[in-house]
Amino acid sequence: MTTVICFANNKGGSGKSTTCANVGYSMAAEGKKVLLIDGDMQMNLTLSFFDDEASLEMAKNGENLYTAVTKQRDLAAFIKHTEYEGLDIIPSSTLMSGIEFELFTMWQRELILRQGLKAVKESGKYDYILIDAPPTLGCWVMNILCASDFLIIPVEASPWGLFGLANMFEFCEKVKRISPDLTILGVAVTKVNDRKNYFKQTIDVLSELEQEKNIRLFRTYIRIDSTIEKSQDESKPVMAYKKVSRAAQEYMALAKEVMEYAHR
Repeated sequence: MTTVICFANNKGGSGKSTTCANVGYSMAAEGKKVLLIDGDMQMNLTLSFFDDEASLEMAKNGENLYTAVTKQRDLAAFIKHTEYEGLDIIPSSTLMSGIEFELFTMWQRELILRQGLKAVKESGKYDYILIDAPPTLGCWVMNILCASDFLIIPVEASPWGLFGLANMFEFCEKVKRISPDLTILGVAVTKVNDRKNYFKQTIDVLSELEQEKNIRLFRTYIRIDSTIEKSQDESKPVMAYKKVSRAAQEYMALAKEVMEYAHR
């Protein structure tokens, strides 16, 4: 059975795309079949696997999520293979910046992505489908959440990292009126510098949240590591760039946590 997990946070810079890319790669490295979907106009998930030239060429040719959604097509026709075994992707386009306008006039506009993904999900070809959402709260993110079984919220360990988290939870409650089975799988803490006081403050707040609202805090934290930026510059996941790096080991540990909790 295919499990759909989205990575979303309405605050930019939380590490959504990086976490989605590297958790997906780590799952594939564990022998799982994984499909990534880039739902963000910034195309960071796409650029994690294809260089600028290839990404722009796919966008130019309409081989992307924007075309699939606006034409209400089956997403299977837009899947691209990466160079890594067991890991495919549906790329994004900068045209996604106008997706809210395009959705406005569509019938059952909150469910367009779910319908487009239905055949792929029911085919059982993939163990996991991971979706990277943009840092907004609107009809398109509602589409992504309605198409998902689980939500992971990456949170940056910084003074502003928790900003807007309450809005994210409130938005999820609205989505559950349409898609009641959506479950928050957990909060993943990223960009950690454990020598800074605000890291402890972030963990304290999230630990209280875990106790009071039963929202899981993943045990694995993703620390700041220059290898992450270097791998992004090479359009590669961290583990493919440098398997022995601390970041690669942390993303693998996080991926194993995600798989454990998603199947309890």
